[in-house]
Amino acid sequence: MIKIGKYIIYDILRNRFVIAYTFFLLLVTLSMFSLESDPGKSTISILNIALLVVPLVSIVFTTIHFYNSYDFMEMLLAQPVQRKTIYFAEYFSVAIALSVAFLIGVAVPLCIFNFNESSVYLILVGLMLTFIFVALALMASVATRDKARATGVALLFWFYFAIIYDGIVLYVIYSFSDYPLEKATLSMVSLNPIDLARIVILLKLDVSAMMGYTGAFYQDFFGSGGGILYSIFVMTLWAFLPLMIAMRRFCTKDI
Repeated sequence: MIKIGKYIIYDILRNRFVIAYTFFLLLVTLSMFSLESDPGKSTISILNIALLVVPLVSIVFTTIHFYNSYDFMEMLLAQPVQRKTIYFAEYFSVAIALSVAFLIGVAVPLCIFNFNESSVYLILVGLMLTFIFVALALMASVATRDKARATGVALLFWFYFAIIYDGIVLYVIYSFSDYPLEKATLSMVSLNPIDLARIVILLKLDVSAMMGYTGAFYQDFFGSGGGILYSIFVMTLWAFLPLMIAMRRFCTKDI
């Protein structure tokens, strides 16, 4: 798997799309720090952009790369190589390559201009979101041979988690505003890795006071060691479950 992975990573890192993605993140991050004198506000701006761009690029690039690699995978399957080896080589290669792009574009400027706890958490959640949405993209890709359909499903994943889900949560909170919803909203946040990442970073930036009583509840929970471990566990689960579902499908489907 390591030999296959090295070849795939080397090929991806030379891809123009990945190079453009790296420079885009780098340009945006440097622009935020140059336009805003307050590093905390710059970090919030970078967070808002990263929560949209990182999942979108991860899910689109993974889907396209999977279908463009069909001939390569067919060649490997003709050799004495297990399907699991090919599958995990594809997953980790794409995830690692996109993570390198994120580290260069976001992590390096953050460490230079505003290295603190909130920046470390932003880097960690950016990497975890990359692995999560690469897994979701693979789950959509292995389900069908139709590239257009798989791309549509993958984009629907992003659209749901990035936009639609927030509307659903706001509707529930508005409709049941007379009831205590702190624990219920915690459960709903856990069902969306993007929202979970956003709340963890915002709380580390000490803006929980702007979120009212719910913010105080989140601060008590996520501010503790148990809350951080819970966040890591949930986001790991978000990457692990789609990855395993896609792996089982890939090992049984007719390539």
